[in-house]
Amino acid sequence: MKKRTSERLGETYYELRHASGLPVYVFPKDCATTHAILAARFGSLDRCYREPGSREWMTLPDGTAHFLEHKLFDNPDGSDSFARFSELGADANAYTDYGHTAYLFSCTEHFDEALAELLRFVTTPYFTPESVRKERGIIAEEIRMYRDSPWDRCFQNLMEGMYRKNPVRRNICGSEKSIGEITAPTLYGCCRAFYRLPDMVLVVCGKVTLGQVMRVADAVLPARQADEADGTGGSPERLAVDEPAGVFRANRSAEMQVAKPLFSVGIKDAAIPREPLARLRREAGMRILGELLFSRAGRFFSRVFEEGLLTASYSYGYSVCDRFAFHTVSGESDRPGEVLRLLREHLMDVRRQGIDPEDFERCRRVLYADEIRSYDSAEEIAGSLLSFVMDGVDLFAYPELLAEARCEELLPLLDDMLREDAWCLSQICPPAPSNEKER
Repeated sequence: MKKRTSERLGETYYELRHASGLPVYVFPKDCATTHAILAARFGSLDRCYREPGSREWMTLPDGTAHFLEHKLFDNPDGSDSFARFSELGADANAYTDYGHTAYLFSCTEHFDEALAELLRFVTTPYFTPESVRKERGIIAEEIRMYRDSPWDRCFQNLMEGMYRKNPVRRNICGSEKSIGEITAPTLYGCCRAFYRLPDMVLVVCGKVTLGQVMRVADAVLPARQADEADGTGGSPERLAVDEPAGVFRANRSAEMQVAKPLFSVGIKDAAIPREPLARLRREAGMRILGELLFSRAGRFFSRVFEEGLLTASYSYGYSVCDRFAFHTVSGESDRPGEVLRLLREHLMDVRRQGIDPEDFERCRRVLYADEIRSYDSAEEIAGSLLSFVMDGVDLFAYPELLAEARCEELLPLLDDMLREDAWCLSQICPPAPSNEKER
């Protein structure tokens, strides 16, 4: 067992490995609710893999990880685990991301029973051809819903514009065609490859003890992973993708029924460190830089908003993992191209003039305060802890990096952002009048 403590935050969590091989992380915290997440390192990016000892690469249909997430709630006795959580007064959910799939619940009572249900249904897959066929219709409706959402369509087009080969350019849910190729044997194969207990992660935060969590795990999970006991098994190998540094297409545009054009600017970050702590240090710097360049309190937003180029619908962020990274700036504007021009001009001005140390310190403090506030919520703690575990770093490393960040560290990051081939604009515009279409 390892005890992780932050003297700066006055917080502690524990990590150990259950006898089954499952890594367990427990963060005792006096919160109103207790939150638990069981996650597999299997997301939408994991399309091509091969199992240990095999020479054959397996290619999965787009949307397989998300499809599997839906189906795992079905139990062999015909019951649904969502209903079981509801009977316990627990709020259950699940999601599929690019790099992992997570199953979770929050509760104020009956924690032991809810945790047992979580561990049981995720590790007891049950699929039939009939249930898979039925689920295709449900997920197809979800795909159509996202396709009809202007903001989702704008983001998806941005991913397809920024990335040429990386699977991040593909919809997490897949397509109506691709999910039609998913079968019960496909799902069982994914469980065998990616849902091995030694490769999964259990995170718990709230009014719990380490002993309490381990007692439930002992009652539900095997003493050893079956494939570990007979000497077979092991983690699957993912197929690496050689993604070019520059964007695939600098402009993407589509028409939908929107009152005003909306847009997303993407700035592709191709310099992703392989070492997890170095990657986290880059993330901390990029988030400070994003706050400095794009925040509503900054010069860029103030200028374009006052000139009427942007509405109050505005957002920005930085996304990163070991296989991709990018900034986004999104909003509504009658002139997205002009916003893009002014955005690039703003970044170049900051580079020429240098970063104001007072602006840097203000932004660093904003992000550090946000990080400290997140420790008031069991749900936020558990979600953050899972993300950091999946990326191979200590949860407490991030606030330390924010506290120790220096202004001069941002200039090389800004240079990377100013690469001409790193920028992509995705637009969703109202349909052109019929007479314009005819011309």
